[in-house]
Amino acid sequence: MKKRKFGLVLSSVLAASAILGACGAKEDKDKENDNASTGDTNTEEAFSIAMVTDVGGVDDKSFNQSAWEGVQAYGKEHGLSKGNGGFDYLQSKTDADYDTNLNLLLRRDFNLVFGIGYMMADAIEAIASENPDNHFALIDAEVEADNVVNVMFKEQEGAFLAGVAAAKTSKSGKIGFVGGVDIPVINRFHAGFVEGAKAVNPDIEIQVKYTGAFDKADLGKITANSMYSSGVDVIFHAAGATGNGVFSEAKERKAKDPNANVWVIGVDADQYEEGKIDEKTNVTLTSMLKGVNAAVVDISNKAKNGDFPGGTTLTYGLAEDGVKLADSRGAIKEDVQAVIDEYKEKIASGEIVVPEKVEK
Repeated sequence: MKKRKFGLVLSSVLAASAILGACGAKEDKDKENDNASTGDTNTEEAFSIAMVTDVGGVDDKSFNQSAWEGVQAYGKEHGLSKGNGGFDYLQSKTDADYDTNLNLLLRRDFNLVFGIGYMMADAIEAIASENPDNHFALIDAEVEADNVVNVMFKEQEGAFLAGVAAAKTSKSGKIGFVGGVDIPVINRFHAGFVEGAKAVNPDIEIQVKYTGAFDKADLGKITANSMYSSGVDVIFHAAGATGNGVFSEAKERKAKDPNANVWVIGVDADQYEEGKIDEKTNVTLTSMLKGVNAAVVDISNKAKNGDFPGGTTLTYGLAEDGVKLADSRGAIKEDVQAVIDEYKEKIASGEIVVPEKVEK
């Protein structure tokens, strides 16, 4: 079976995010029993959806959180409640939880189950094969199965704009990239960031460090400390909850020295609040938004309406409004924003093609 690849225009549901629910239970049995007791108000006709998080946690202020916001937005749109027959999530502490969590959701008869993250590809592929009558959606990876829709993003395009912003804002001529696990999706962030920075400053120095984890804020903080101490003044992270440590380090430095020129570029969701020190001070330059929440709503509604795009790969880039930079709230100067907008148009039109891997 050959997968078809095409882009879809994201709808206005980017703004339709709801408040996060509580974390999943610790034990498999607890998760199954606790969740089975909620959501009694949903009707039998409701089209129910659920998701399994990656290891960063549902409240990682990044990738998983964005997906959960999409699940909640879909639930709100259709008058559903959290629990069986409505919408829900199960949290993965390690990759060993993926299979268990997916099977638990299938036993609870959710109509569509999302696997969040590249690391979940093997689990989705195996369980989808074992359950051909069930529908699955896989974010950030691709498997070949008629009952799975793969959802991909052109992270390199949004990261290119982040690189432009970083290089044009830097005063030291040194910027940094902190990645999580060294996998293709993070490589795309890395490649785009480097390309964008060098496009506006070929002499820019770019420090790169992969921490090897998406759930270790302490590693993010240590890495950021090393980079800032060496003269880096803007760090772009693509590391999930590990990136929270980058923010912690930047905020500590800025609080200690209000004149310190330290910035962080967030990822996946708008991380402006994560960089807030007080009402007047914030270390978030911008964030590279990835429309995971909108994609979740879009696919869920298609499936609900009998148009589940199984066996296909949906790809969202700048042209589809799937990636973009968040409002900088004035942190990015107008002349720099004009340059960013110029590159955005060139990429969206196809005039510039951003590579998915760092060119040696």
